[in-house]
Amino acid sequence: MSNERLLEGRLAVVTGGGRGIGAAIADRLAAAGARVAVLGRDRDELMKRARALTDEHGVEAKFMACDVADEDAVARAFDGIRRTMGDPHILVNNAGQSAGVAFTETTRETWDRMIAVNLTGTFLCTQQVLPAMLSAGAGRVINIASTAGLKGYSHTAAYCAAKHGVIGMTRSLAMETAKKGITVNAVCPGYTDTDMAASAIRTLVDAGRTEEDARKAITRVMPIGRLIRPEEVASAVLWLCSDDAASVTGQSIAVAGGEVM
Repeated sequence: MSNERLLEGRLAVVTGGGRGIGAAIADRLAAAGARVAVLGRDRDELMKRARALTDEHGVEAKFMACDVADEDAVARAFDGIRRTMGDPHILVNNAGQSAGVAFTETTRETWDRMIAVNLTGTFLCTQQVLPAMLSAGAGRVINIASTAGLKGYSHTAAYCAAKHGVIGMTRSLAMETAKKGITVNAVCPGYTDTDMAASAIRTLVDAGRTEEDARKAITRVMPIGRLIRPEEVASAVLWLCSDDAASVTGQSIAVAGGEVM
């Protein structure tokens, strides 16, 4: 697969696209020629990201401030995208949050927030793009789940439940759309060098470990022996967007350095 402008003429929407994995995905898709809309909650961060995509890759890039857990906000954001850029060909549901807390200390508020952002947000955004994809007979939906959608982790019951739900939704929607030119897949990163991993490390430090021990505790479960790079996740997403992956659907692809087989 040649990465050179293979997505020319296509429009990609990346939620949580201002930083971390989402920013790396937006950059990789723009480098391949896609026009990109980035969604997220930090307007200033999104504006900088959109400008950088245009400056560095010469593609049209816009941003929409949006909380993916807010149905009305999602509708407004996608209305704006359709009005100014057209119907998306690619949706990357990357926006997410984690919470490291023991099950007995998990409040209903934390539970609801994990489900709303990680699972309901994926549902709401996908509903916005699917009708046009069905009409066009083509489309790519890529959900950034997590290894937490493939296995359990201590102190993350709500997050794991949400990410398992994302994978279940991915598999179900893939079956509905398999004959309609649309692929639906999940990419499941392990601990990645982002703010989310930094938060996990801080949680362990707050529990009494040194920062070095906390980082070792996280990377110890990964045979590769290091955190995943956001660009490695973005490469998997780019491949799933390509014509080479036209027969790949309903899959949960772990980018986790051998942690999940």
